Amino acid sequence: MSAAHNVYVPEGTFGVLDAGEIPVQTADWSNGLALPMAHGALIVTGIHTGEIRATAASLTGPPPVPADDVWEEIVEVSVHAPTGSLRVESLEHGPVDGLAPLSPTGPGWYRLRVHVRGRNIHPDKTSPEPIEDYLVTTWPAPQAGADSIRMKHDLAHTANAPQPQPPAPSQSKEQETLRRRLLRG
Repeated sequence: MSAAHNVYVPEGTFGVLDAGEIPVQTADWSNGLALPMAHGALIVTGIHTGEIRATAASLTGPPPVPADDVWEEIVEVSVHAPTGSLRVESLEHGPVDGLAPLSPTGPGWYRLRVHVRGRNIHPDKTSPEPIEDYLVTTWPAPQAGADSIRMKHDLAHTANAPQPQPPAPSQSKEQETLRRRLLRG
């Protein structure tokens, strides 16, 4: 398992993306935390903009569910990796250096489990210092439905969150790059 790294979050999401692609129009928003897409997934944060801490690990099979309350929310979804290049990514800055690749057996289906704590500390606000922690794990597994293992908080602010919208054309070069990535998905 890799050490925790900061991930920049724009618009309340970061990704577990396959080769950087973001097919946002295919996102399943039903659980409000891990949103599987045609390939990869978006992860919805509590903060709107700022840094979160993330740890990533690829496993050979499902880990046991933690019995303690260290993680406030835990959700599992299936993700497809057609190129076999799943990585934790900032939607603005790309792959997070130092975090483990999440598709070690190459192209195919993986089970993605997202553990989180601190997501309801500053909902929809900006946080210059990381106040949310995420553990993202994957293992090879056939496609299956979503499973909300632990949901402790009222997630009204995320369950009804609008889908990320591409920035207006007059935005910065980085924002224009994000817009292009969202549109080509």
